[in-house]
Amino acid sequence: MVLATSSCLAHPMRPCSSADRMMWITPDRVFYAGLLGNPSEHVRGAIVIYIALEDMIHISVAGSGWRTTQLAVIQPYVPHKVACDARHIAVLYIEPESVDMARLPAMFAGANGAIDARGFAAHVRGCHARMIGMGRHFDLQPTDFDPMFFGQELMRPTLDKRIAQVLERIKKDPSAPASAEECAGLVGLSFSRFLHLFKAEVGVPFRSFRTWRRARSLLHYVNQTRNLAEVALEIGYPDSTHFSHSIRQTYGLKPSDIFAGSRKLRLIGEPLPDTAMT
Repeated sequence: MVLATSSCLAHPMRPCSSADRMMWITPDRVFYAGLLGNPSEHVRGAIVIYIALEDMIHISVAGSGWRTTQLAVIQPYVPHKVACDARHIAVLYIEPESVDMARLPAMFAGANGAIDARGFAAHVRGCHARMIGMGRHFDLQPTDFDPMFFGQELMRPTLDKRIAQVLERIKKDPSAPASAEECAGLVGLSFSRFLHLFKAEVGVPFRSFRTWRRARSLLHYVNQTRNLAEVALEIGYPDSTHFSHSIRQTYGLKPSDIFAGSRKLRLIGEPLPDTAMT
């Protein structure tokens, strides 16, 4: 697969303002351009691609030394730290169960850490500039995401239909208290067989996937003026302590810091549904 790229000179790093902060959320992809903050080591359940917007970024993977780059790729559930001398950064999320991992573009397949992909970094900066240029006249659909950033749709995997049904259920309503036992019964599998098949198909245990999708659902709320305790309950956390611990593990930041840094963030994408899928 050949990725869409553009000249580094056409889209160089440049200073960003609060007007440039945005996040486009789709069921299987996210694009974020905004404040980085100062996160500690954290783990996300997606393939994460960090792109320099204003200045070079620094990446440390699983306790290794820091490397400086325009672009870094981190595989799902790999602990890492990221820093930048400037305030803003761009990030792409690719949900691993939504792509054929064996057929990903070569630069993303198995990469962990800094990579030399200045052309692609420049291309992403160009995509960001074009979206900012749209103002508030957005007409972007989830199907537009891959062609915009990667030049064509990334190949989807062929999953067991029963596991695909469970994945869709969790994605539709990540706040639902669906246990592995309930999901196994839903698709007619024994508990042990379900857990084994889920990990074989998705690549991670059921609990890890559900934890990530619940933490990911926070992204839909980050620019709202809401009581954090209410948000925690709404997205499925039993209490504020569990909520804060999970979010810090996932994003390396306290929920209050995420919300404080997102007040001027423009969100694009459909909101989560109010009720669970039946």
